[in-house]
Amino acid sequence: MAPRRCIFITFEGLDGCGKSTQLLHLQEALGARGIEVLSTREPGGTKIGESIRSILLDSRTGGLSSLAELGLMFADRAQHVKEVIEPALASGKIVLCDRYTDSTEAYQGYGRELGSELVLSLHRELCNDLWPDLTLLLESDVNASIARARSRNQKEDSSEGRFENESAAFFRRVHAGFERIAQREASRVVRIRAGSIQKVEAAVRDVVEQRFPQFVRRTALSRP
Repeated sequence: MAPRRCIFITFEGLDGCGKSTQLLHLQEALGARGIEVLSTREPGGTKIGESIRSILLDSRTGGLSSLAELGLMFADRAQHVKEVIEPALASGKIVLCDRYTDSTEAYQGYGRELGSELVLSLHRELCNDLWPDLTLLLESDVNASIARARSRNQKEDSSEGRFENESAAFFRRVHAGFERIAQREASRVVRIRAGSIQKVEAAVRDVVEQRFPQFVRRTALSRP
């Protein structure tokens, strides 16, 4: 693996917590300062990954076992790391990613009850043990997040509702998984409290400024 020369930041949380919106805002703020940024997502992020995504998230996909689901998640991620993330980091770009292995641990490890060790072992073997420099965990109420995600999918006439259709018990396990990951990885994972889009955006920028002063030495990230 080529040595990393830039920063890898991931956004995590329940569906409907606002990850994609906050990633876009941070991308725009960094880009406005002339910083090269690559934004991507999981599952997806590559041509192969988008095909895998259509299987994993399609509400019409039935009969997929938990282990098959986990295998597809890591097939997507292994391709993503090799084709997109590592080359971008090596070229000096900041990489912002909507979901990464923490989501797999929370959703498949805890939600599907496959356990953390299997997820972490696959990450070590298939993803060169590449971890983010910073993970922003957007905290939110379980019921409110899922309601927003379901409403979003209905408005967009999206078929990507397979996970949103899971039970409340499933999402409580996922939420607990994220909480335990944050406790275990306290030096990497920063929790961002729920709030208005503007308040969350400001909190995200504050964390980035504090963690990576080399990008804010001359001018702080533009604020709303």
